[in-house]
Amino acid sequence: MNATLPNQPEIELPRPPVSDRLRGRSVVSDTDLSREEVAEVLATAAWLKELRRRNEPHPYLFGKTLGLLFQHPSTRTRNAFQAGMEQLGGHATFLGIGDLQIKRGETIADTAGIMSRYVDAVAVRIASHETLVEFAQGASVPVFNALTERCHPLEALSDLLTLRERFGTLAGLKLAYLGDGNNVCHSLLVAGATMGVSLAVATPTAYRPAPDVVATAQRLAAASGATIALTDEPLAAVAAADAVYTDVHESMGQQPDPAKLAALAPYKVTKEVMAHAKPSAVFMHCLPMHRGEEVDADVADGPQAIIFDQAENRLHLHKAILLHALNGQGIEDRG
Repeated sequence: MNATLPNQPEIELPRPPVSDRLRGRSVVSDTDLSREEVAEVLATAAWLKELRRRNEPHPYLFGKTLGLLFQHPSTRTRNAFQAGMEQLGGHATFLGIGDLQIKRGETIADTAGIMSRYVDAVAVRIASHETLVEFAQGASVPVFNALTERCHPLEALSDLLTLRERFGTLAGLKLAYLGDGNNVCHSLLVAGATMGVSLAVATPTAYRPAPDVVATAQRLAAASGATIALTDEPLAAVAAADAVYTDVHESMGQQPDPAKLAALAPYKVTKEVMAHAKPSAVFMHCLPMHRGEEVDADVADGPQAIIFDQAENRLHLHKAILLHALNGQGIEDRG
């Protein structure tokens, strides 16, 4: 059974591998997708990646528009959404925080309601997670979390896609995370636990991930057969790990804190740290990175690093989310 796009009869497309269960849905928090839904999105992302590799057009979202509202700078997330939407045949519009009327007193709910009249979905990067939740409640179109201070769910899903590519499976893998228990750490804990990936997180006690996030990850891990471990010993965390992951020691929007940098310095990923993981282990980082701070350059640029695979897979994962959420809107069934 094939599908064609309105006003483009010359393009005949195979039916995309998506179900209806995510149509019209938002992804605001790490727990918004079930294990089965994550598996579907990852499969679609791999399928879309193969289409792009073969240079096969796949404009399934012809005529659709994605709004991008970003309070913070972005390289990978913005480009993944914008390029991805256009590769899917749609269009993306971008507004930085300085472009919005929020600074003049317009409410988040009003902004969300107006944006919903202009576009078919909105991706939002904003500091406050509560503000994003408020925006999603005021919107009548799907809303995607492009990063808040609490979580970065699509980053974690694209990292799962990268791990699955490398190892052929997710269940049974061990991911060690070293450094700040920040938004990326939160999302890796929940997404990994959902899909059966065990997490060992090494942080100073003062910078551990939020207890409620850890509790959620432990509950999900109990259902998937994974384990969650917290420690202040980096080498204990990386022992027998399939992947070693870190992030910047000062997250976006945070003020410089010499005390925090000093506390996190022993959690830098070095060759010695990598030697305690499995010989086949890979090094991961969500980027941007500070070589010499959270990771040594000879690791970041060495043969175990898969950081650019991670960055590329943001494109394919974002496209998969868009296709699932907007599935069927404008695609006509010929069968």
